[in-house]
Amino acid sequence: MAIQELTNDAISLLKQLIETQSFSTEEDQTALHIEAWLKRYNIEYKRTKNNVWAINKHFDKSKPTLLLNSHHDTVKPNSAYTKDPFKAIVEDGKLYGLGSNDAGGCLVSLIATFTYFYNQENLKYNLVLVASAEEENSGPDGLNSMLEIIPHIDVAIVGEPTLMNLAIAEKGLVVFDAKVKGTPSHAAHPNDDNCIYNAIEVLQWFKDFKFEKSSEALGDVKLTVSQIKAGTQHNAVPADVDLVIDVRVNDAYTNAEISQILQEKSPCDSITPRSLRLNSSSIPIDHPLVVAGIEIGRTTYGSPTLSDQAVLSCPSLKLGPGDSTRSHSADEFIYLNEIEEGIKIYIGLLEKVL
Repeated sequence: MAIQELTNDAISLLKQLIETQSFSTEEDQTALHIEAWLKRYNIEYKRTKNNVWAINKHFDKSKPTLLLNSHHDTVKPNSAYTKDPFKAIVEDGKLYGLGSNDAGGCLVSLIATFTYFYNQENLKYNLVLVASAEEENSGPDGLNSMLEIIPHIDVAIVGEPTLMNLAIAEKGLVVFDAKVKGTPSHAAHPNDDNCIYNAIEVLQWFKDFKFEKSSEALGDVKLTVSQIKAGTQHNAVPADVDLVIDVRVNDAYTNAEISQILQEKSPCDSITPRSLRLNSSSIPIDHPLVVAGIEIGRTTYGSPTLSDQAVLSCPSLKLGPGDSTRSHSADEFIYLNEIEEGIKIYIGLLEKVL
């Protein structure tokens, strides 16, 4: 199958996806565009809610399985857009539009790659393609919901914009809700137990606290107090201060360990994780996928941003066309030649492994 034909079709599909609203949980229409591609190439597929998935034609249960995954939902466009976010506009080699970079370019490149290998026999790995929903909101009906439905996965490539370099590790995420208590009172009366003042010491503790273990790929755990809320009126001292703490977890800790450490050590009156399921992820540097990527000139790094890798328990590699710094930005775009390069690199990588 001609790679250039697949590339042209992939760009056309991306234009359709851009011009079809697909906020998280509202991906039903973009799913139809993906289905249309698979029908056109005579690929048998299934749809589970807004997740569209397929296995290669000569799937063999005795072989390990490689997942190719990216998502077709988007965030909502921010107010700084100067172009129509739902219009696919090509200017100076750039394709503009909401979701073009995150992660439409990755998705259509992986779909094209899966199509390239779909009919091939005697592959060393089975291939499973999942065009997933609800990645941006970490929703219940995204890739996480598919893991009991699709065949068992041994290794995965997750399509996110990495400039086609190899993100061999990715930080996990735990968000905590914390509370600092005090004695409520009228603002006019003395109060030595003002929760807002009590919070000063707590905030300083979070600012200074360091987790001991660092990671070669991902560096230190990153802890950030990202929200604070207290009081409803000027003349009343509130009973408590609410804090939100964002923790980006390296692969030296499990999320459960992070939670235990903060619950034991932090000076808050209470601190509770919202979820422990968004774990850090990695793939060994000597895994055949990584070795193959290095052989074709790609560099390795650790990614601080979260993706659907977080719901996978198998080794996974984050790799895709586009630049993460453009994600969720105004006038989001991807270079057309990034898609062309992405498809070639995906195919070249898998040819070394399959």
